[in-house]
Amino acid sequence: MTATQTDLNPSKEDFAALLEESFVTHDVVEGSVVKGVITAIEKDLAVIDVGLKVEGRVPLKEFGAKAKDGSMKVGDEVEIYVDRIENAMGEAVLSREKARREESWQRLEKRYEANEKVEGVIFQQVKGGFTVDLDGAVAFLPGSQVDIRPVRDIGPLMHQPL
Repeated sequence: MTATQTDLNPSKEDFAALLEESFVTHDVVEGSVVKGVITAIEKDLAVIDVGLKVEGRVPLKEFGAKAKDGSMKVGDEVEIYVDRIENAMGEAVLSREKARREESWQRLEKRYEANEKVEGVIFQQVKGGFTVDLDGAVAFLPGSQVDIRPVRDIGPLMHQPL
């Protein structure tokens, strides 16, 4: 048999191997943070390949300063959150913002396990307390935990590390 005939008539073992290979699960699962590569930058979107059949698009505003100053380029590797592997339009749903939040929570968990103090910055007053930025993660701080007496003027506390 020649190579051409072999290619045209694959054996059952070849077919079984290809079928098995197609069922191999990828490391990419919904709800996880993975590394992706920027394959294109469009008007206001970054096209990112995370190793799935399809690429995902992420708004450039989720990349913050890197997108604004133009330092982001094709080929850059980024941490990205996989929200859904495929939506109704057949695209991967990805988020840089959720990846950043996930990283922040992991850092907070490590600090908690090491029994370290955590600094936060109050950036908003809400009913019963304050919203605090903990190095990228957003948390609620009850008003009763700020001072012994209720705080009437929060001006001096706003945007200050606590």
